[in-house]
Amino acid sequence: MTISFKRLLPMTLAAALCAGTDLAEVRLLMVEQAGCVWCARWNTEIGPIYPKTSEGRIAPLERADLRGPDLNRYTLTSKPFFTPTFILIDDDVEVARLEGYAGDEFFWSLIDAMIAKLPPEKQKDPGS
Repeated sequence: MTISFKRLLPMTLAAALCAGTDLAEVRLLMVEQAGCVWCARWNTEIGPIYPKTSEGRIAPLERADLRGPDLNRYTLTSKPFFTPTFILIDDDVEVARLEGYAGDEFFWSLIDAMIAKLPPEKQKDPGS
């Protein structure tokens, strides 16, 4: 059986596109800036464990600088002004937002409330 290059190329491209597509497309965008003491506190208290939690698997962390161009790729309800600002993103659109960091208990309860705003199928931990 011989497969021509013309037939193989579209199949290869389609497979590559599918392989690179994260079905969830959900992430937690942390907007930060240099010198932000609350960002540093979050990085110390939550940063190391976040990817190991169900919240971190549902909404992997992505970082963006407050004044950087990365924010332009998202449809946000408004421009963030405070750091840290945590924005739950689904398919590049803002779902919910948490401004500031006041400690781990506050953070986890509000992140859980934000995740509850996702469609039910996207609230499931992909690691379970």
